[in-house]
Amino acid sequence: MLPKNVAELDREYPLRLEKRRREGKRLTDATLFSSFPKSTELTLSLVTPCFLGVRGVSLDLKKDGETDTVSVPFTAEYGADEDRFSAALSFSELLAGEESGLFYAHLVFDRGEKSYSDTENQLDFVLKPTRCRPFRFLIYEDGFRTPEWFPGGVMYHIFVDRFARGSRPVPKREDAVYHDDWDRDLPEYAEVRGGEIRNNDFFGGTLWGAAEKLDYLASVGVTVLYLSPIFTAYSNHKYDTGDYETVDPGFGGEEALSFLLSEAKKRGMRVILDGVFNHTGDDSKYFNKYGKYPTVGAYQSKASPYADWFTFRSFPDDYECWWGIPILPRLRSDLPSLTGYLAGENGIVEKYCNMGVSGFRLDVADELDDGMIEAIRAAVARGSGNDGLVIGEVWENAADKIAYGKRRRYFRGRQLDSVMNYPGKDAIISYLLTGNAEAFASVVTGLYASYPKQVSDCLMNLLGSHDTERILTVLGGDGSRERMTQEELSRYRLSPERRALAVKRLKIASLLQFTLYGVPSVYYGDEAGLEGCSDPFCRLPFPWGRENEELLSHYRFLGTLRKEHPALRDGIFRVITARNGALLFERKGGTETLFVAVNLGKEPFPVPLPDGCRVLTGPEGTAPVLAGGEYAVFRKKNK
Repeated sequence: MLPKNVAELDREYPLRLEKRRREGKRLTDATLFSSFPKSTELTLSLVTPCFLGVRGVSLDLKKDGETDTVSVPFTAEYGADEDRFSAALSFSELLAGEESGLFYAHLVFDRGEKSYSDTENQLDFVLKPTRCRPFRFLIYEDGFRTPEWFPGGVMYHIFVDRFARGSRPVPKREDAVYHDDWDRDLPEYAEVRGGEIRNNDFFGGTLWGAAEKLDYLASVGVTVLYLSPIFTAYSNHKYDTGDYETVDPGFGGEEALSFLLSEAKKRGMRVILDGVFNHTGDDSKYFNKYGKYPTVGAYQSKASPYADWFTFRSFPDDYECWWGIPILPRLRSDLPSLTGYLAGENGIVEKYCNMGVSGFRLDVADELDDGMIEAIRAAVARGSGNDGLVIGEVWENAADKIAYGKRRRYFRGRQLDSVMNYPGKDAIISYLLTGNAEAFASVVTGLYASYPKQVSDCLMNLLGSHDTERILTVLGGDGSRERMTQEELSRYRLSPERRALAVKRLKIASLLQFTLYGVPSVYYGDEAGLEGCSDPFCRLPFPWGRENEELLSHYRFLGTLRKEHPALRDGIFRVITARNGALLFERKGGTETLFVAVNLGKEPFPVPLPDGCRVLTGPEGTAPVLAGGEYAVFRKKNK
């Protein structure tokens, strides 16, 4: 006897809303997506087995922020075994004159009583007796484009002070501490976790040094350098900006940046900067708490030209700052004068783009005003000849993100090109540590369905950064770090056995990072086997001459893979199998389809491939089988 609860049938009869987009006189498959330009007309269709007894289907749409619901009825074609339902959807009509919008939708099934769609990944759904997780339709402005040079490349994240010293001298400050031993010294750290630290100790990495290592980076396939902040500042990390108008002399100043840009261009590489526009340092020309700058800062006088850029609860010592950290007074990003200084005509953003910088990664984008982000995008476009990149630091799904009580409009067409892919990072790490392929597939499928495709192709796929533990330490750790003191953490290193396991896992994690939709971003030293616990231990100097050759060879293979296979640039992403630790997905584009297979399960995984596949890495044979812990990549020519 068949169960009457549709949810119980989900495994045997999966339900999916198919979408086809009208392009001229033909319809193209758009099932994998839920984000479209304003002018899109969709044909929606679904198929249900007759025994479900579906009498009718409608789509209930509610525009974000509104209470009224628009119900779109489906037409029905009843058959002997299957029933088919279809409907047309015009977003320009739904938007009613607006250029973009966000809609939430439920499929409503009439089976004598109402049932509602519940989706976890924006693609597949089950039916529930009440409204649960809705579908999302993100509608962006016609003409929204992202830079063509970014997809298909490899990004490399350089923390300037810890990457390479370089052969050209730079001035040293009297108020700073300098490490002599690049390979053995440890960065200064607080006595207890979260304790205060001056961050004024330097290992001597410079932009000159980065320029001298470009041939090494080219050998790993790097096409884009992402530099940690380089504006003049007190700290080694430079997130406490002192002067946006100058490049820190300790990094080589503007001369070194110009040289790096020139040398990178010769090798076909781009450079993007870290834009920290939500806060400055208290030791800055704008705040000037310690009087080190010749300007009159906001802390010094209410008559300062920068006084209204900051918010004082009680002048001068009680002021708003980032996450309550007094050395980082918060800027008022909604202020026209500040936006004009940073992103107006001939402002800070345009200055560096005119020098040859190809864009910015925006620090804490959630805390920047919509108007400022739009102005930054416009400034990058002006300075780069409409060819620049703007990436936002967003830690969650950014399609309908609410930050500080406000819905964000990142992907409507006037703000970000893409974001840092933290959900993808967490999904990869979780899959490597737990073997749960189903959970991984749900996350990456949901993200892909949520974002405009051009945004997905530009996602910054990271496994770690200056804010997180080193990926090798994460993948090889045994949990003991949580109980360690700062002194113990500073010297924590994996045992040979745990390190071998971590290297094996990192090879799989990086394979996923490089073959998923988006652009891999390698945190400096990950490819060389650098370990490290949380900040500041994730910021150790690059181990020149002590690189892990097994990992380095693997990363070079991955760089070559991306260079030689255009399907990894903007090919369609689709999960084929995700069960019992085994994973198989495809990237299909142009003349080829790549199949990426991983087995983290206990049982052998016979990879279900179509005929005509050639192995790029992994076991040979027409019927490949992966043992636990193995991975493979296959290529098939498209007709």
